[in-house]
Amino acid sequence: MSLSIQQLLENKGITPKPEHLELLKTRWEGIQSLRSHLEGIAIDDADIAVRSIPGGDHLDN
Repeated sequence: MSLSIQQLLENKGITPKPEHLELLKTRWEGIQSLRSHLEGIAIDDADIAVRSIPGGDHLDN
């Protein structure tokens, strides 16, 4: 049985706001989907990292 994103965060002592849970759920499902397509790929090429950069909703070029 897999844990939900809410359960995983609560296990780490993080209680997300209800309005953020849907966004987190969508992102979590996207990450899980990406991970499911990794058969036959070298493990070093399969690292997935998520970064949250405060105020990073824009790009400065």
